[in-house]
Amino acid sequence: MSFFPLIVTLDGPAGAGKSTIARKLAAALGIPYLDTGAMFRRVALELHGNADIGDHALRAICIGLHFALSADNGESRLLCNGVPVGEEVRTEEVGLWASRVAGNPVVREVLKQAQRAVGARFSLVAEGRDMGTVVFPDARCKFFLDASPEVRARRRLKEMEARGEHHTLAALAASIRERDARDRERALAPLRPADDAIIVDTSDLDAEGVLAVLTAHVARVCQSNHAYPSGTPGSISPRK
Repeated sequence: MSFFPLIVTLDGPAGAGKSTIARKLAAALGIPYLDTGAMFRRVALELHGNADIGDHALRAICIGLHFALSADNGESRLLCNGVPVGEEVRTEEVGLWASRVAGNPVVREVLKQAQRAVGARFSLVAEGRDMGTVVFPDARCKFFLDASPEVRARRRLKEMEARGEHHTLAALAASIRERDARDRERALAPLRPADDAIIVDTSDLDAEGVLAVLTAHVARVCQSNHAYPSGTPGSISPRK
């Protein structure tokens, strides 16, 4: 069986389960996972949510953030300027900042080029908002994960409570609806499924159920090409 580079995209709104599923899918395929949402969050953290500083200064700041992937205990990790991107970008405040910053054309263009540069070297599972529509439009496998705002709010609340953060379900649901509206209605790269994406509603599925749907589709794509994605479990293998 031959090996070929594979890009799998997972798009969808916040709280649809993309991060969890992307990690599991990448592990199942033995290829790296690229969390593009964390890239936007890291930029937003650097800017403290303020992208209104002029295009020249903004571009300089964005270009000065160098993103890469590394292997850590068999899992890929996102690095920014050589430092792992961690929980500091996972707060609700930084998430809202990222949603605002992501609508800036300069930020999107710089990060799109950074994401494509990573995709030029590795087979990837790339998770975000516009992976299948803008960043990797030629990806072999595209998925769009969705769930109701109420389900996503409950999931988010559970995650935050596990970290010792306290929010109300109503406040989180309102925040999610606000972010959904901003992401779906923005003029630049709005949140929407790619025309050739497989849409999966995760509201009534657990992680393993969603993973089964995705891996079955990827397997069909691989079989139709009589090939298998390059990369081995626990490694980050450059594209050939």
